[in-house]
Amino acid sequence: MANNKSAIKRWHQSLKRRDRNRATRTLMRSAVRSLRETAADGDATATKEALTAAYSALDRAAKKGAIHTGKADRTKSRLAALVAKS
Repeated sequence: MANNKSAIKRWHQSLKRRDRNRATRTLMRSAVRSLRETAADGDATATKEALTAAYSALDRAAKKGAIHTGKADRTKSRLAALVAKS
């Protein structure tokens, strides 16, 4: 546990940030999972909409700092390849 006031404050801030990041990452992962399921089904229009939603969720998570921008870019690239293949 933290021993001084500034360390205690940083600890509280990290707890709040962890909860915010966890919520953002959960929404992102759900969007990516739904895209993968939709791509497996083979419905082109639904896949296109799911790809847009997944891109948006990844960009939002990267902008908020919940994930690295490189991870967002890499995931978007892999999802685009998945959609192109299906």
